[in-house]
Order: sequence, then C-alpha cells, then structure tokens
Amino acid sequence: MQIRQDLTAAALQPKIDRLWQLSAEKIDLINREYDNSKGTPVFTVNGKYTLRGWTEWTQGFQYGAEVLQYDATGDTRYLESARQKTVGLMASHVGHFGVHDHGFNNVSTYGNLLRLMNEGRIPEQEWERNFYEIALKVSGAVQARRWTPIQGGQGFIHSFNGPHSLFVDTIRSVRALMVSHLLGHSYMGENDLKTSLLERGTLHSLATARYAVYYGEGRDSYDLWGRTAHESIFNTNDGNYRCPNSQQGFSGFTTWTRGLAWAMAGFAEQLESLSAFKEEELTSLGGRAALETIYLKAARATCDFYIENTASDGIPYWDTGAPQLHKLGDYTSRTSDPYNDFEPVDSSAAAIGAQGLLRLGKYLNDKGQTDDGSRYWQAGLTALDSLFAEPYLSADPAHQGLILHSIYHRPNGWDHIPAGQKIPCGESSMWGDYHAREVALYVNRINKGLPYYSYLGSVRE
Repeated sequence: MQIRQDLTAAALQPKIDRLWQLSAEKIDLINREYDNSKGTPVFTVNGKYTLRGWTEWTQGFQYGAEVLQYDATGDTRYLESARQKTVGLMASHVGHFGVHDHGFNNVSTYGNLLRLMNEGRIPEQEWERNFYEIALKVSGAVQARRWTPIQGGQGFIHSFNGPHSLFVDTIRSVRALMVSHLLGHSYMGENDLKTSLLERGTLHSLATARYAVYYGEGRDSYDLWGRTAHESIFNTNDGNYRCPNSQQGFSGFTTWTRGLAWAMAGFAEQLESLSAFKEEELTSLGGRAALETIYLKAARATCDFYIENTASDGIPYWDTGAPQLHKLGDYTSRTSDPYNDFEPVDSSAAAIGAQGLLRLGKYLNDKGQTDDGSRYWQAGLTALDSLFAEPYLSADPAHQGLILHSIYHRPNGWDHIPAGQKIPCGESSMWGDYHAREVALYVNRINKGLPYYSYLGSVRE
C-alpha cells in the first residue's frame, strides 16, 4: 500500500457528500424493491439484494444504515423508518442465542438510536429510552452465554460453529457486552451466579489477541507480524488450543482480509473503550495499562499487515494467500484491479479496515505518538479515497448496492461471477455498505466538529 501524505479528512468531504446522496438512493431502492418476507438481504446478485447465509447476521446493517443516513443528513424519513423497523422487527435478534453477532445486529440499531437520543438528535422519551436500553442489556447477556472456558481461567464467546470455535469476527461484536455492562447489566446464570459482562468481553478480547493474531514470534511456520486466523480451534474437553482454521478464507495458514479488518477495527475500538471503565473494574483483568499494551499490540500488528499486503490504493484482495494471487505479480505496488482474471478484491474489508486504521491513528495522535499515528491515519484516508470513488462507489441507479466488489464466501462459491468475467466482481454486501456508511459518518463528524462517533455514545456519561 502506498500511503498518501497529501490527503486530509476535509479534502474527502466532497466524496463523502456524494456517498450520502447515493446512499439515500440505494436505501430507497431496497425499500421499494426488496421483499423482506423472504428474509434478511445479505449480498447482491446482478445488482439486486438476495439472501444467503448461515445465520441472521445482517439485518442490523440494513436498518442501521437508515440510522446512519439520518445522522449524516438530517433526513427524518430514514430516522422514522429505522425506529419503526427496529421496534417492530429486531426483537428476535436480541434473544438470538445461536449467533455471535449481537454487536453487529443490535448495537447498529438499538445502540445507534440510543446514541442519537443521548446527543439530543432524537427527542427524549422515557419509553423509547427504556426500550432501547433493555434491548441492549439483554443482547449483551445473551451474547455472553456463548461461553467456552479455556486454560488459565480464560475463555471466549464461541461462534455458531460450536463451543470449539473462536472467530476473529467477534472482536467487533464484543461491544455488545461492553455496552450492556456500562448500562448496569450482568450475566445471570445457574443459582443466581452473577458474571461481569466487562469480564467476559475483556477475556474474549484477550483470547482473540492471543490466538487469532500472530506477532512473528515463532508460533508456527507461517507466523508473521499481524497475520490473522479466521478461526481458532480448541479442545473443549481440556480447554487447550489446537490449531488455526478458516471458514471463509483460503486456509488457516493464510489471512482472510475481512477477518483481518474485523481485528483492526475491533481492537482499535477496544482501545478507545478502556477509558470508559473504572480502574478498580479492570484490576482483576490485569489493569488498564496491561490491557492497553495487549490491545495496542494487536491493533498495530493487524494494521501493519494490512498496509504491507494491500494494493497501492488501499483495497485488499480477499485473502493474502489466495492460490492464484501470485499470477498478479507484485500486486501491492499497483492499484487494485477488481476485474482481473485470477483473484477477487474485497471492498468490504477496505470499508472495515479503514475505520480501524483511522481509529488507531487518532488514538496514537491523541497520545502524542504522532509519527505512528499519522501513518495509520493517512493509510485510512488513502483507502477511503479509493473506496469512495469508481470503480468501488456504485452510481448505477438500478444497482441496490452502495460499494461494489465485495466478497462473501469465496470457498463456497457463493459470490456471483458476471457474464464475461472469470472471478466474482461488481456486487455488494450489507456489511460492506453499512461499514462504508459508518466510516463515512466517522470522518464526516470529525470534519464538522460533531461529537466523536463511538459505540460508547449509546451510554450516557
């Protein structure tokens, strides 16, 4: 990746403004054309959203997009639509014991709406506040129930694959536990045993940092600074770690770039969240300083790997070990090519990863570490400058997607290959579109001097 030093957040504002214009058109198009009775839209085929997935993990992105659209533009049509749909249709996600995605579905909807109420953007109504708060409280506890204990008194929130499976994705979803804890809630188990949601969320984050992220310390033959494994496998009989694996990447010993991006954004967010907790709450977990060291190491490592292994314009290919990637030659020295004949890019990884780069950059800049902070910040802007323009930003009025060239599940062959192409391209995903909007809102708020965008905004100080 070739980090551009000439870019500023303010210089991206025209592209951000255009993105919100197109975003409104896409939301309206989906609302007119998509049949929600069929299930939650996941990704597009020939420009139309369709459903295909293992679990219901994208509906929060569908309705959360409307909240973000209102936040950025003030158009109350989207606020009222999001409020109605969240209240009427999202309850099943609050009590969904079968997924590890509560931070995606519920913080993106109930959390964003509560944040707007805290900011005075939604009129204060006691019933509405209580409704959002109870949903977030319960969601965090339901998420925490998916618990696998491992060696050393540690543990993790296991994926839908089962109790043996730690997904790197969940580091971005663990915020559901943090919000629930900050709202005063706990996980209640058998015999009224009360467990801290901060404890569970932190232990999960520590397990992810230890097992899902590599640091070039000789863990195996493919141990590189910042590489990630999509899935970490444990023996549930004794709690021992067994091996890396991958569901959506090429292999357990290569790096699926969307998983990498989840870690980039997730660890940067957990760094930011540390300030919200009291020192005495963190003491039993190692203390604030120790947690900061671990999270910062994971955030730096993953962001460094992204920069090192991404095309010059900041858009990554779907897996850094994809089997035909070598046929592209030195792809990191050239602009990404979504229409090549060998391996697809994944724009959704760029949308997620850019937010991680920006949050880490700001975190370090605020700490006075401006050399490193500027590097990550400018890398994030570089990726956004590419993502918010053609061929990634979708201007086709008939295409329901906002960001093109997203990849869902390359190994399963779920992604559409258009006529005349040899690899999947030209399609969008709910998570890619949502995270493009989210990072656009993040920069938009900084440019306009508005309150800093964070999931902590859903909790009143």
